[in-house]
Amino acid sequence: MNINEPPDPQLNLWATIAFFLRFHRLQHGQTGDTVARWLNRSRSSISRLESGESQLKESEAAVLDAKWNTGGQFAILLWFARLGHDPNWNKNYLAFEERSSEMRTYDGQLIPALFQTPEYARALLLAGRPKNLEKTVEARMARQTILHRPDPPEVWVLLAETVLGPHVGGPSVMREQIAHLVRLSQLPNVILRIVPNNAGANEGLDGPFKVLKVKEGEIGYLVAPNGGRLELDAEEVAGLRNRFDRIGAMALPVELSRALLEDTMEHMS
Repeated sequence: MNINEPPDPQLNLWATIAFFLRFHRLQHGQTGDTVARWLNRSRSSISRLESGESQLKESEAAVLDAKWNTGGQFAILLWFARLGHDPNWNKNYLAFEERSSEMRTYDGQLIPALFQTPEYARALLLAGRPKNLEKTVEARMARQTILHRPDPPEVWVLLAETVLGPHVGGPSVMREQIAHLVRLSQLPNVILRIVPNNAGANEGLDGPFKVLKVKEGEIGYLVAPNGGRLELDAEEVAGLRNRFDRIGAMALPVELSRALLEDTMEHMS
């Protein structure tokens, strides 16, 4: 998308906010520099707001509503955007994933999509009864090329030991899946660590999440059943990054993590 063009306001509520921010600014004949002064932001961050790359804060919504006499439009849209589920969550997330330079991901129930074998992915997806199983599996496998491209992202992976428990697809499929994790853990751009069961209570129990670094900054992604939520607010993303680090403090070192994977394979019935 051209950063000088607003996103489609029907994409989601965050795109609606971005669209109307630019709409009101142009209707009032004001520059991005003017809005930047109002919000105490840089000019480039206003471009990010108008392109949907960044999210408006409550205090900023109040300023814009007052300056443009909108009747509270931005505050109302922001309230609903934070409550709502993004119907285009997958498409939006994948766009960031494709151009990320760093990825941090925590999972406590399933092997993350970028690390799944075709058989594991097929068995997992089959349980959800997709309309086109093979096409969905192929699309998931295609995403994994990002790990092997000439300039791959640096990927930090934290997996709870519990992801190794369910024999998704049966013992043979799960054994090959774990072997695949061992192989991937040996890539120079992949740092894979296991949070052992004896680590006890930790913030990973709240659910899976990701933090991606792209050219514009960092974005967060909170995983949920049948959906997910992108987090673009800098403070919220920093909170997710800190959560990742705290969980990581309870994880095994890389070599011991690999040894645990190999031991799990050995003892699978």
